[in-house]
Amino acid sequence: MSPTTRRKETTAGPKMCHQIPWRCFYLFTCLLLWTEAVPVAIDKTKVQVPEEQKEEKVDHPDTGLYYDRYLREVIDVLETDKHFREKLQNTDMEDIKQGKLAKELDFVSHHIRTKLDELKRQEVSRLRTLIKAKHEMQNGNDLSMDHQALLKQFEYLNHINPHTFETDDLDKLIKTATKDLENYDKERHEEFKRYEMMKEHERREYLNTLDEEKRKKEEEHYEEMKKKHSDHPKVNHPGSQDQLKEVWEEADGLDPVDFDPKTFFKLHDSNGDGYLDEQELEALFTKELEKMYDPNNEEDDMVEMEEERLRMREHVMNEVDTNRDRLVSLDEFMTSTGKKEFLEPDSWETLEQQPAFTEEELKEFEKHISNQEQELSKKSEELLKQKEELERQQQQLNAQKLELQQAVEHMERLRSQQAQQPPVLEGEPNIQNGAVQPPSETGNHQPPAAGDAKPQESHQ
Repeated sequence: MSPTTRRKETTAGPKMCHQIPWRCFYLFTCLLLWTEAVPVAIDKTKVQVPEEQKEEKVDHPDTGLYYDRYLREVIDVLETDKHFREKLQNTDMEDIKQGKLAKELDFVSHHIRTKLDELKRQEVSRLRTLIKAKHEMQNGNDLSMDHQALLKQFEYLNHINPHTFETDDLDKLIKTATKDLENYDKERHEEFKRYEMMKEHERREYLNTLDEEKRKKEEEHYEEMKKKHSDHPKVNHPGSQDQLKEVWEEADGLDPVDFDPKTFFKLHDSNGDGYLDEQELEALFTKELEKMYDPNNEEDDMVEMEEERLRMREHVMNEVDTNRDRLVSLDEFMTSTGKKEFLEPDSWETLEQQPAFTEEELKEFEKHISNQEQELSKKSEELLKQKEELERQQQQLNAQKLELQQAVEHMERLRSQQAQQPPVLEGEPNIQNGAVQPPSETGNHQPPAAGDAKPQESHQ
């Protein structure tokens, strides 16, 4: 199977990039939205609330962070404090990311702090359990390890004080989540570059296994697939009027003449929170991606399709999301529709027009792979030698075990023979080796020989 065929089977890998956290930035913004509505005076004694509504609880979106549960639990507890909600209304996203909101923790009620203390203790206990399990798997049981030193790797809480939730804990939690998500796009691009370089490396390695004629045919097929993939309809610039009008007409079924940006925004704000989040934006690019990618085509790589989708979303966010909260508000959206770039956009450069790596980067990557293969080969040889030595020792042990068994069996046979021989009584002949032996007598007296005279009786 050639690399060209194999690459179509690798469609699950990049999806994980798509599912990696991006919504943590606006978890705290969600608190603002939750408190923006003007309260209406209602006589609660006359309102019947169904049981289902009483127990209903709105969950925060899963960020995908490994400390997501702890993050959401802290937010849920803080939401219940009136003072914290009021401060949240007057704090913008930039101040939140800089840690100014964390200082308000000193003014929340005592029972809120108590709940936060308990959450932190549970989280520290969870981390210690994970550390111990990992340590035991790698190094065996070692009960003397320093948990405090190992907890330093978890930057989202203050490990020095594992018992109480302080201002520093909230500050670390916000800043760590912010940093993790800001680095996500960079890490995603690097991951995709590695994927593309590995694909090209495998293709070249496969070519090296072919003779000249087959190699030529494979190269021709490869170029044909590239040309076929690039032969697609025009791709509209993401976020431009042409692109949005196409969605308006084909996805929404509306007349392009009646295109209205404000109406378009409300149509695609699927959760009705007044913002276009990253998933809602990515859904707008489906029509453009379908022009370039078809899972049934050999020449189309679904990994590259997901990377293209994320590039489009990233581009629109950079152009429209002016406050960098990873959300597009209605005001930001309307402002972007008044720009020249919205009406007369530049042409969009797709992935095939922007190589993911250079030849120098590929050579460096192949060198790294070669070093890894050498290391693996060396370790494999060492393991093989260890295996052979263990087999030799096992053979010696088996030989010793066999000798021991034979010795035990020989001793058992001797004991069995001795047990089967009848005891020899005094006066009875002892038959040995088929000859009858005279009974033994006490002393050294020998019987008289034939013809000997009887001994004379002694006289007193």
